[in-house]
Amino acid sequence: MKITLDTDKCCAAGQCVLIAPEVFDQRDEDGIVVLLDDAPPAEQHDAVREAAAICPAAAIEIQA
Repeated sequence: MKITLDTDKCCAAGQCVLIAPEVFDQRDEDGIVVLLDDAPPAEQHDAVREAAAICPAAAIEIQA
């Protein structure tokens, strides 16, 4: 799994951080998503897929 972010699309909703806090975080100044791990271990994959699916801005892209 490889994760990419489009921070220009991010609306700082924070849903990804709630679902996968070991993979995503938010910048303190504006809440824009920050990627902590662009190739997370297999046990994180379901959470990352869910985070991408519910992102209201579709800012998270996953490549298998």
